[in-house]
Amino acid sequence: MRSSLAPGVWFFRAFSRDSWFRGFILLLTFLIYTCYHMSRKPISVVKSRLHQNCSELIKPINDTHSLNDTTWCSWAPFDKDDYKELLGAVDNAFLVAYAIGMFISGMFGERLPLRYYLSAGMLLSGLFTSLFGLGYFWNIHMLWYFVLIQICNGLVQTTGWPSVVTCVGNWFGKGKRGLIMGVWNSHTSVGNILGSLIAGVWVNQHWGLSFIVPGIITAAVGVLTFLFLIEHPEDVDCTPPQHHGGPDEDQDNAQDPGNGPYSNRESGLETAARCSKEACEEPAAISFLGALRIPGVVEFSLCLLFAKLVSYTFLYWLPLYISNVAHFSAKEAGDLSTLFDVGGIIGGIVAGLISDRTDGRATTCCIMLILAAPMMFLYNYIGQNGITSSIVMLIICGALVNGPYALITTAVSADLGTHKSLQGNAKALSTVTAIIDGTGSIGAALGPLLAGLISPTGWNNVFYMLISADILACLFLCRLVYKEILAWKSSLTRDRGYKEI
Repeated sequence: MRSSLAPGVWFFRAFSRDSWFRGFILLLTFLIYTCYHMSRKPISVVKSRLHQNCSELIKPINDTHSLNDTTWCSWAPFDKDDYKELLGAVDNAFLVAYAIGMFISGMFGERLPLRYYLSAGMLLSGLFTSLFGLGYFWNIHMLWYFVLIQICNGLVQTTGWPSVVTCVGNWFGKGKRGLIMGVWNSHTSVGNILGSLIAGVWVNQHWGLSFIVPGIITAAVGVLTFLFLIEHPEDVDCTPPQHHGGPDEDQDNAQDPGNGPYSNRESGLETAARCSKEACEEPAAISFLGALRIPGVVEFSLCLLFAKLVSYTFLYWLPLYISNVAHFSAKEAGDLSTLFDVGGIIGGIVAGLISDRTDGRATTCCIMLILAAPMMFLYNYIGQNGITSSIVMLIICGALVNGPYALITTAVSADLGTHKSLQGNAKALSTVTAIIDGTGSIGAALGPLLAGLISPTGWNNVFYMLISADILACLFLCRLVYKEILAWKSSLTRDRGYKEI
């Protein structure tokens, strides 16, 4: 005879199973993108090793360099006076390829199984990262080799971001999206920190291992992804995400004129699993132009272009700046630069929490960007006066610079990727995410390139460029901030009317 259980017990069992799978997917996607960022970071740590002042080192007996040569220990072709331009070219090879590939990657991500797509991307990324490091052991001194490897790595790394955002969107429903995705998005900073620490272990001895070890780890996680990634809750008989807003709430939102161009929407994390794949007709993938027509996509994309320009300039050039200005060793500069990413974790969580409480994504980003400009100015002028001031200001700058970047690439992308105009088509999420992050990646390519061209004229000019980009990012959000302010005023007026009644 079958035993009967109380409804509460059945609910508890189902809830526990679904929660376990959702937690597992969140953890696995966190680990996946941590590896993507971990494999990007070593180049910024190794830069100060590729070109260094060798005057204090003991020259080998069989060395053929002249006695006055202070770059004999540098790695050709980066041992010349134009080393900053060459290093900038290596950075730009990756970032331009990444920016171009990102616009295409989102469309592939909508049409291919995510498990295969992500696994292949991680395996290839691990391969190309390792090949860069093998240039040390193979004694390669040709610039084209390092540039070619970076181009290939940039292309395959575009498999990561649209895929993990789409996978998370398939599993998670409406809730405190900004906070949850702010915490989840700390994988970028965690990956940067791990990449810096791992690269720092070998940077002063066999710097090739600074790339090979992260490459092996990334490939290994790619295998785990192939074995364990679950794309949809229905694949393991889990309950689709619950919806917290009913028809009445949707109707009220639609009739509210103050909600702004993108606040009246269904959650990207709730519509992805509105119904099972068997019960619902497969929606058509959205076109590129169709995604651009979604209100708010263009503004946030252009804002991210300049916000990511600032963030990636710090990502690729901060260790070299610390080494040149504060005269730290390559390992010490790499370790100290991780504090910028610690600040990025804090900033992403704070930005998500504030935007959830205020329902003001654009306003939250704009305020943080406004505060970031004077902080970057102060860091350049007084940040290197002492270790304490450097630590504090690196954390603050990291929070203010990476907070808006994290919010736009996660919660805002999920909001816009499931705008009400899409009528629940969750397949748009990957394309919208790719457009926003792809546009931002153009800035990510420009930032390090400009830093390499401008830094020979002085680091002050690099920071002026970063501050200018930060201000431009704010300007692109002005219209959306105005809309959010109108929505708040309308809400306050409505609340006062209820109280009077």
